[in-house]
Amino acid sequence: MDGSSSTGSRRARRGGGGITLGDVARLAGVSPITASRALNTPGQVAPETLARVREAVARTGYVPNRLAGGLASARSRLVAAVVPTIAGPVFMEMVQSLTAALAESGYQLMLGQSGYTESREDALLEAIIGRRPDGVVLTGIMHSAEGRRRLLASGIPVVETWDLTPTPIDMLVGFSHVDAAAEVARHLHAKGRRRLALISADDERAQRRNRGFADEAVRLGLAADASGIPVELVPAPTTLGSGRIGLTRLLERVPEVDAVFCSSDMLALGVLTEAAARGIAVPSRLAVVGFGDLGFAADTEPALSTVRIDGTAIGRRAASFIVDRAEGRAVAQKVVDLGFRVVERGSS
Repeated sequence: MDGSSSTGSRRARRGGGGITLGDVARLAGVSPITASRALNTPGQVAPETLARVREAVARTGYVPNRLAGGLASARSRLVAAVVPTIAGPVFMEMVQSLTAALAESGYQLMLGQSGYTESREDALLEAIIGRRPDGVVLTGIMHSAEGRRRLLASGIPVVETWDLTPTPIDMLVGFSHVDAAAEVARHLHAKGRRRLALISADDERAQRRNRGFADEAVRLGLAADASGIPVELVPAPTTLGSGRIGLTRLLERVPEVDAVFCSSDMLALGVLTEAAARGIAVPSRLAVVGFGDLGFAADTEPALSTVRIDGTAIGRRAASFIVDRAEGRAVAQKVVDLGFRVVERGSS
C-alpha cells in the first residue's frame, strides 16, 4: 500500500511539472521560505540547515526556476551574448573571458549565434529580450533599426563589443577596425611593399577594414584611389579553403601583388598554404598579414604577422559593465576603446 501511494505521488508530481521547492523543503524538514533562502542567500541560513537543503536538492535533482525568481525580483542572473559564429575561434577568447568574469559575480552566460545577416540577429534578439536577461552583449555595432528599437525599449543593459562608435545603443567596449587596417597598410609600406591587396570576408566589419586599408594606401601614394587596391571577397565565416581560393583568384588578376592583408588569420593560413603549394616564397616574394592573432598564428611557417585584439580584456570589461548596471551601479565611461596591436612576425 505504501509503495502504491509513493508511486501515485511520483506520477502526480511528474504530471504537475516536476520537483518543486516545496518538495525540497519537506525532504529537508524546513519551510519553503527557509529552503528559498538557502538556495538564493546561503549566508543567511545556519550551516546545518544549508547542508540539509543542499542534500535534498542533490537527492531530488531540483533545479530552481530562475525565470520565476527573476519575475519577482527583476533579476534573472542570466546574461545573453550574441556572436556571428561559433564555427571559428576568433570570438571565443572574448566569450571565455565573459563567461568567467560573469561567473565570479554569480551570473551565467547564454550564447547565441546570429550569423552575418540582420534578419537572423533580429529573430535571436526577440527571443532573448522575451526572456528578460540581466544584460545583453552584442558583437559589433551594425544592427537593424528594429533591433535597436527593441533593445532600447526593453531597458535591458546592452554592451556592444568588437567595434567602436560614439553613439552606442547603451555601452560599448572595442576598437576601431578602420584604424587597425590603416596601421597594417603603414606596416607593409614601411617594409617596402608597394603592390598591396586584400583577401576579405564579405561581412560589414571586414569591409570597413578594407576601406580603412585602401584609404591609407592611397594616402601613402600606393594607388590613385581606393579602387586601385585589389580585393578578393569570400563568404563569411572564412576558412582555410577560402584563403587558398582567394589567393588563386587574386594572382590570376594581379600577379604582381607583393603583400596581402587578410580579414582573418584563418584566411591568412589558407594564403600561406596556397603560396607554399605554388612555390611562392613568403615573405620575400609575398608578405602576408592576418587579423585576430589566433592560437596557431605564432606557429605557422613562417610565423604569421597579424593584428592582436585583446578578447580577454573585452570580455572582462563587458562583464563589468553588465554587472554594475544590473546591480544598480552607475557606469561613468560608457565607451571604452581597448585598441589593437600589429604583431610583426616572419610572414611580413
